[in-house]
This record gives sequence, structure tokens and C-alpha cells, in this order.
Amino acid sequence: MPATAQRLSSFTESIIRDMTRVANHHGAINLSQGFPDDDPPPEVIAAAQKAMLEGPHQYAITWGAPNLRQALAEKQSRLMGRPIDADTDIVITCGSTEAMICAMMCTCDPGDKVIIFSPFYENYGADSILCGAEPIYVPLEPPEYSFDLKKLQEAFARKPKAIILCNPSNPSGKVFTLDELQIIAELACDNDCYVITDEVYEHIVYPPHSHHYMASLPGMFERTLSCSSLSKTYSMTGWRLGYIIAPAKITSGARQVHDFLTVGAAAPLQEAAVTALRLPASYYQQLTRSYTKRRDLFLGYLDEAGLSYTKPQGAYYVMVDFSGCGIEDDYAFCRWMAQHIGVAAVPGSSFFHEKVNHLVRFHFSKSEEILHECGKRLQKLPALL
Repeated sequence: MPATAQRLSSFTESIIRDMTRVANHHGAINLSQGFPDDDPPPEVIAAAQKAMLEGPHQYAITWGAPNLRQALAEKQSRLMGRPIDADTDIVITCGSTEAMICAMMCTCDPGDKVIIFSPFYENYGADSILCGAEPIYVPLEPPEYSFDLKKLQEAFARKPKAIILCNPSNPSGKVFTLDELQIIAELACDNDCYVITDEVYEHIVYPPHSHHYMASLPGMFERTLSCSSLSKTYSMTGWRLGYIIAPAKITSGARQVHDFLTVGAAAPLQEAAVTALRLPASYYQQLTRSYTKRRDLFLGYLDEAGLSYTKPQGAYYVMVDFSGCGIEDDYAFCRWMAQHIGVAAVPGSSFFHEKVNHLVRFHFSKSEEILHECGKRLQKLPALL
């Protein structure tokens, strides 16, 4: 038999999903795969039940049901401070994972270069390989995970076709400042480069930090593909509803790619998601309060366990430094933690292009009860090392 595609040798299966299997094997609390404990809001579940009983049950329009696109356009027009056309500017996808690969495939040809900040969500490297693009990695320097302007300028000097921007960032929890976004925007314009944003944590930002949309900056809507999803904001990661917002000349290509990747997202779930997008402002305020409380609770337990970390500005992940614990390899440390402490994390090296093996990533999108149990287990750490 002939060999399978050579591109598959350039990346592995998801390390995050692998750590979930390790957690399940040892009965550990899974703080590796970042899905919320919460259910979607009750009114959204009720809308889903109604849609499952009454329909629609057949294909929606490939690029998204009209009422869902209209609800999304209304919401994002308010947030982005500019009009979004529901008919031309939106593609509904099967989660933000599909949104990102669609964005990459409709902008980049084989051999094109793509800037990726490191650390990065693991999909970006694989997306580049699947598109035949060449990644240019620019390090974000801890503890603030800020970029070095000279290194970013050098990356742009290599004439990339696109830059990927995860904001708020998974895994670091960084929220890019308006000044940083303006620098990136200016370089993108000067070098005629697309900006592909991953903004799935746009509503999970901790005061005093605030989220700014790249597409809202002057002259940037025309070259920005804003990718996001409903997964984290509404606790519906299993619904697989994402989207791309961009000008019509870009979405026309994204719709072509999307059509042949998946045809379309689930019709009854799109119907129910309209209710989610029309929730009042108080829903998002409560979301921020809830995650702020969980973040502070979990960071307090890390302090008690003697672990150092970078305080997240957004999203619900924290990068933890386990240096001095007596285990030098981050994969070994994660497996040891799952087996002996009963808490599962993700090796930090899976997010970095650079050689980094002293960090792990935890998520804290769990109930307070489970986070208290994690805290109890983490207190065993100093005695066992």
C-alpha cells in the first residue's frame, strides 16, 4: 500500500485530547481540555428543545441560517462599532476550529508565510501545514507575554500573507492592548497582510483589561477575518457553532471552502442559538463576574501550593511554572500530576515553538465545588516532591 500523506508527519494528534485520556485513566480532575462545567442558559436549552421538536431538520443555507446571521450581525455590529451585513459579511461554521481553517484556506496558498505568536493554540500550526503555508513564529515574552517590536518587524519583512492573532489568548490568558493592536494593524497595512483573529474568549476578560476588536480599528475591517464561536460564551462547546466575519470579497471565498468542508452547521442548533445571541447585557456581566471569582479562587490555591504563574488577563487558562518541583520534563510532570495528585494539565511545550519545558497549562472553567477539590489535591504537592 502507498504511504499516507507526508503532511501528516509534520504534526501529531491533539496533545490536549491526549491529556484528557490520561486524566480519565487515572480518575483525575480534568483541567486540561478547556470546556465549561456549566450548561447553556435555560432559555437557550428550551429553544433547542423546541427546535428539535418542530424543526428545522434539513439543511440550513450553507453559510448559515438567515435568522442566526441576522442576530449575530446585530450583536457584533454593536460590539465592533460598525455595521455588519448579515447577508454578505458572515459565514456560520462548525465551530471556530472550522472557522480558522476556512480563513486560512481562503487567504493562503501553498508556500505563503503566516505569522503565529508563540505560545499558540495547537491548531494554528496544524492549520498552516494543512494549507501548505510556512509558519513564522514570533515569541511572546513572559511574564506579560508581550511581543518584541523588532522581532515582529523582522517577521513582517519576510512578506507574510497573514498573521494569526488569538485575543484573548489561549494558552497564556493575555489580552492585547489597544496600543499593541494598533502596532500590528499598522504593520499589516504597510505589508498588505491579512489578519486572522481568534476571539472565542472575547466575553471572558478580567477588569481592568478590555477587549478591542482588530476589525474595529481604522482601515482594518477590509483585511481582517474575525473568527469566533458560541462555544465558550454560552457553554455549548458540543454544539459546534462558529463563524467568520469579514468583507464580502473574503467571505465569498470562505463560503466556498466551508461548503466543501462541512456543507453547514446543524440546522436545529442554529435555530436555538438565535436565543443565545439575543441575551441581555446582564448575561455577559454575570459571565465576567463568575469567571473572575473562579480565576481568583484557583489562583489562590496555586499560591498555597507554592506554584508560580502568570495571572490571566482573559480566557480561563493559566500558565504555571513548575520549576523546582524535581521533574524537568513537562510531559512527565503532567502524567505524574494526574496519577499522584489527581489533577490533569497540558504540557506547556505543546504550545511553544521555542524549547520550553517548565510550564503547564491549567483551565479553571469548573464549578467552584470542583475547584475547591482541586485546591485540596494541590495542597499535597509540596509533601510529595
